[in-house]
Amino acid sequence: MGLAEIARAFARARAEGRPALMPYWSLGFPDAETSLRVIQAIARAGADLIELGVPFSDPLADGPVIQHANQVALEGGMTVSRCIALAAQARASGVTQPLLAMGYLNPVIAYGEARYVADWQRAGADGLIVPDLPPEEDASLKQACNAHQMALVQFTAPTSTMERIRLAVEHATGFIYIVSVAGVTGARDRLPEGLRDYVLRVKAQAGDKPVVVGFGISKPEHVREVGQYADGVIVASALIRAAGAAPDPAQAAYDFVRRLRDQS
Repeated sequence: MGLAEIARAFARARAEGRPALMPYWSLGFPDAETSLRVIQAIARAGADLIELGVPFSDPLADGPVIQHANQVALEGGMTVSRCIALAAQARASGVTQPLLAMGYLNPVIAYGEARYVADWQRAGADGLIVPDLPPEEDASLKQACNAHQMALVQFTAPTSTMERIRLAVEHATGFIYIVSVAGVTGARDRLPEGLRDYVLRVKAQAGDKPVVVGFGISKPEHVREVGQYADGVIVASALIRAAGAAPDPAQAAYDFVRRLRDQS
């Protein structure tokens, strides 16, 4: 598990000539049991890695779809501990893909950084994504992740200077999360102009660290296009919007992810 398994996931996708597909789901949405079934369905559908959203009351990087999912999960009693338990259940049920826990810094600090990392690792997570943790302040959390061979992902944005890109690359483990737009998450009809040049600029600094594009990826054609120059794609809001209100969210999530795999 951990860093080695994340590297293997990207290597397998690369060998098949496609970007690694990393769907996101908010744990506890629309309820805990359903979110577990969705994670299992996403895994069966062919996801290469899975991003597990840890609900937070002030998800500053997330748009309205994920904000809503977070709020529903919190109102249903979802906590960090329950999220970790769901990850452990997913592993026990046979989910083998790398799992990345995506949560904001306040709950990490409240839970305790070392305990947070250790408990996620015991549950079977392979890394952490903390979108509001700048690299200058990641020392203690990174130390804990390194001790458990877990990834600590770093971000770049279209507004990042070359200095900030180099800093993110230097601190990132597992992969580099490229935010495709200057804004919040949310499905978009078109990819932003200049995305290819921006991604290639990051890749030129990244060495052998994979670069993964998120924010706005919603269609198979987006996956195909981004896959020409990035190592992976993250699909979040479009998946939650498609499956969250469906009569059977797990089946809808399976169909959505399978379509992305088959058509991209």
